[in-house]
Amino acid sequence: MTHILHRSTRETFETALSGEGSWLTLKAGGRVLDAAGGAAVTCIGHGNRRVASALAEQATRLTYVHTAFFTSEPAEALADLLTDDGHFARAFLVSSGSEAMESALKMALQYHVECGAPERTRFIARRQSYHGNTFGALSVSGHTGRRSIYEPVLWDTVSHVSPCFPYHEQGTQEDDDAYVARLAQELEDEIVRVGPNTVAAFVAETIVGATSGCATASPGYFAAMRAVCDRHGVLMIGDEIMCGMGRSGKRHAWEYENYRPDIQTVAKGLGGGYVPIGAMLINDRVHDALAAGSGAFVHGHTYQAHPLAARGALEVQRIIREEKLVERVATNADPLRTRLVEALGNRHSVGDIRGRGYFLGVEFLADPEARIPYSSEAGFSARLKAAALSEGLALYPNGGTIDGRTGDHVIVAPPFNATEDELDYIAEKLSVAVAKVEAAVQA
Repeated sequence: MTHILHRSTRETFETALSGEGSWLTLKAGGRVLDAAGGAAVTCIGHGNRRVASALAEQATRLTYVHTAFFTSEPAEALADLLTDDGHFARAFLVSSGSEAMESALKMALQYHVECGAPERTRFIARRQSYHGNTFGALSVSGHTGRRSIYEPVLWDTVSHVSPCFPYHEQGTQEDDDAYVARLAQELEDEIVRVGPNTVAAFVAETIVGATSGCATASPGYFAAMRAVCDRHGVLMIGDEIMCGMGRSGKRHAWEYENYRPDIQTVAKGLGGGYVPIGAMLINDRVHDALAAGSGAFVHGHTYQAHPLAARGALEVQRIIREEKLVERVATNADPLRTRLVEALGNRHSVGDIRGRGYFLGVEFLADPEARIPYSSEAGFSARLKAAALSEGLALYPNGGTIDGRTGDHVIVAPPFNATEDELDYIAEKLSVAVAKVEAAVQA
């Protein structure tokens, strides 16, 4: 019997006893390859002794101070690391991705207050997006299934435009330029509709993760959105909670997109699963407005810039740099994709394999040619999770890929230091699991 309120009261969860590298050892026996890093979290693998030693040493030195009184060496060092590429001026350290997004939304509102435009209280985000599970973050999220029961109390100052999801939403007669121009015009029209002087920020994931299965933007999309936002004085909030911190093969996934956000959120890969931590990053434009105005961010958390969490994340990031793991992801990204394409080539349910780096999504459809999804009753993604686990493989499946309710995908996001043999294992066992589920849903 458990006294934990698990994610489901109807499901029994196996107990993981330990982890080493890409593998988890289960209490019931056997090992499972963590092929999605949990939820694109575990970037250097499990059980890293160097991180454990750093945490143990920090725990004997200093575990907590309140940031209204003190700062700490680990927090200062981590903030230095997060801003040393010159793209951002300051880092605000929190305990999760949702906290990072709440901080970003509040910072966008306060930026406009500091600039003398307190009427800018609206946000525009995108359908088929997910930015976190707290009320502000969920309000800007566009996943209908996750919003549903909370809809009556979500913010009425948020509106949503179409996502950049070419696999499902680009017209058959549209080239990339025409598709991007249509989406840019839609954002322009929405800003004008709600009032150009009322919009604080546009919020978007650089690579849409859990909701749409690693959907990347069409070429020129983010630059076009940037132009629209700049024309109307609207900030851009880039959500890289899932796709950031090197998982795409670059430090920031937006480096592929010829644009830079004013405010960015990061989390999962920041601490690599060793500590609960996230961060909001702000550029000079935002920081200078705050510094020249009130000089204080009207927001805070008891555990912000937690010394122990910061020390763990700092060691994770140092390991990534010293071992050149982001460069490794960039080098091995295409070979990993090729493995998946070849292993799944004879699986008739596979519609699309997409993403960047070690952040790849596989979408499954009842009729890939017509792009018709399985019914939600078929439970394809849930079946795939179970089938993969039975093959010793942990993946990150989700439903609602197309519209928040229908469609299925799985995310493959292994540790950056996964071995060649482990990448082969992922492709092989995923193919076996998919074949099992195809047979089951057709039975």
